[in-house]
Amino acid sequence: MTQLEEEVAGFFVRRGRWSPLEIAFWILALASIWLLPSEHLILTETAILALFALSLDLILGFAGIISLGHAAFFGFGAYFTGLVAKYGIVNEPVLALLLAGLAAAALGFATSFLVLRGSDLTRIMVTLGIALVLYELANRYDNITGGANGLQGVDIHPILGRFSFDLYGHTAYAYCLVVLFLLFLLARRIVRSPFGLSLVALKDNPLRAEAVGIPVNARMVAIYTIAAGYAGVAGALLTQTTAFCSLDVLSFERSADLLLVLIIGGTGYLYGGLIGAVIFKFMQDWLANLTPQYWQFWIGLVLVLIVLVGRERVTGWTRSLHHMIFPRLLAMPESRKKRREIAARRGIGRVGGAASDGH
Repeated sequence: MTQLEEEVAGFFVRRGRWSPLEIAFWILALASIWLLPSEHLILTETAILALFALSLDLILGFAGIISLGHAAFFGFGAYFTGLVAKYGIVNEPVLALLLAGLAAAALGFATSFLVLRGSDLTRIMVTLGIALVLYELANRYDNITGGANGLQGVDIHPILGRFSFDLYGHTAYAYCLVVLFLLFLLARRIVRSPFGLSLVALKDNPLRAEAVGIPVNARMVAIYTIAAGYAGVAGALLTQTTAFCSLDVLSFERSADLLLVLIIGGTGYLYGGLIGAVIFKFMQDWLANLTPQYWQFWIGLVLVLIVLVGRERVTGWTRSLHHMIFPRLLAMPESRKKRREIAARRGIGRVGGAASDGH
């Protein structure tokens, strides 16, 4: 193995290391199962929202693909799970979860070619249009989806035939937290691989990325498909934990809330969606208890303040958190730095020597 290969291998090893802050985050998340038993219902919703936000962060934070209709895949996975459970096609929740993710990923792949066209404004309109089409289809065929009344009669069997869902959300929260952690591990592996680096490159400069041989369109299709699968799993979790599915899962408001979560938590380091989901969900719950009729007003006011003051000032802590979680993530190996410094000095010396010879 050459020295360059060793440096590259060491670089990816450093990228894959877990920082103490990351470990502490997941230990606290696991401990919440026993420490906060009375909050399991809202924590279940938070875990689902965090997974949904993670799916959007994969395309927005790492590939630069903005979407206002990400609820399309969330709702598709939710309805898919509800229908297969209602009609007894798939009774095992874990298997239904996997199938919902694959179905949403297939929808994401089929629609990804529309997203490749045009600029960010075009992508916003295309993704929003896809979500609106699915919303109207679900509303139109109410004999299948239940329409405005929602999909009722969904029978969710025990997880792996052993763990039944309860009214207090104990089983649901543990189930959602495990799924969130496993899919987070997969996402972490993806964004720290050479594939993930190529996504960052095409986000920064697609033309330059294509010039150095990165298949830009193929990368965008791949990450869009993966993100759609993640969103489908999140939607499936919502149906399984509530045994109900309504048109709300395809609404524009759900996509807008998702963007607000990422505005609060930040993008491009995976934990932004998780932290933003916790802050948003508990802030929403607190405001709803404080002023039940006007909680949406206060949420909107927070968003306006973030826009007016500037996201960097309001959520500047996410940058510090980013560096704490991923220390020296893109730092150049010391040996390479030294070689470049030596080469630069030699270059300066040669120029100086040539100048003196010329005189």
